[in-house]
Amino acid sequence: MRTTLKPLSEQVMVLTGATSGIGLNTARTAAAAGAKLVLAARNETALAELAAELRGQGAQVETVVADVGDEAQVQRIAAVAVEKFGGFDTWVNNAGVGMFGTNEQVSREDMRRLFDTNFWGVVHGCLAAVPQLKARGGALVTVGSITSDRGLPMQGIYGASKHAVKGFVDSLRMELEAEQAPVSVTLIKPTSIATPFIRHAKNYMEVEPNYPPPVYAPEVVTEAILHAAQHSVRDLYVGGSARLMAAGAHHTPRLLDKAMEWLGIDQQKSSIPVSGDRDGSLHHPGPDLTERAGTDKVREHSYYMRAVTHPRTVMALAAATGVLAAAALRTRRRSAAWSGRRG
Repeated sequence: MRTTLKPLSEQVMVLTGATSGIGLNTARTAAAAGAKLVLAARNETALAELAAELRGQGAQVETVVADVGDEAQVQRIAAVAVEKFGGFDTWVNNAGVGMFGTNEQVSREDMRRLFDTNFWGVVHGCLAAVPQLKARGGALVTVGSITSDRGLPMQGIYGASKHAVKGFVDSLRMELEAEQAPVSVTLIKPTSIATPFIRHAKNYMEVEPNYPPPVYAPEVVTEAILHAAQHSVRDLYVGGSARLMAAGAHHTPRLLDKAMEWLGIDQQKSSIPVSGDRDGSLHHPGPDLTERAGTDKVREHSYYMRAVTHPRTVMALAAATGVLAAAALRTRRRSAAWSGRRG
């Protein structure tokens, strides 16, 4: 069955992890575009402040304080969307947490807690969303990571959770397509993004973590999420470097292993000694309502993303460039011929 998705201005969108980084930017951008929002996060105070901000701009917003690792709380998110808006058109699984440290360093308790959020949070979200989306049609969007395709040293359990997310989302997509359900299922795979991810991550290293370059603005991920909410697409890599890494993981995995061993570990370590609490937001909500953090060297746009999400525009530009190049070549030839005749 063909899945027809509504324009954002006509949608009700559910968004988890809404009070920080990518989720915060997506909430603000979707609200500005006219979407009705059901926002979920653990930080009750931040949720209330964000809702007041968006309502002050004319948006219709409901909030649910929820830990996505708890299935009953996620079901409550869906129930609020139905109660307040009659349902939803897009569900975005965005909540997640990071961790830095070797696999030998990380405690089993922390590993399980990270999986509760990153993997089980997605499972809970998908299974809460699917009955509604099957009934009315819509988009199920999950924010994964390039580590869904390629594991990284120092982020082993994080990458493992994102591998698990990919396996679950791919399986769910096939099942829904097999029964011709009107649901678009998309997995977003960002590379390094300049959000408070590091601030919220549990850190076992002796220094503060660093963002491996290149680093993209959270707006680039928002662009991917909102594109998937309105256009049926299977996967979206955020940043050309993410696509290149995925290709390397498939075609030259051992070469990529060696590159990661040589550069990847050091690139994730800053020169700043660890200070203060480094438990991050793993076990409790952290400071929220910040979209960007961590680095001044940020790529505001991804040409790869633009090419994927706006192929007609790119083709038109390429065609126009070709026409201009051909015209310039003809002009040069005519000029050369005229000069030859004059000589």
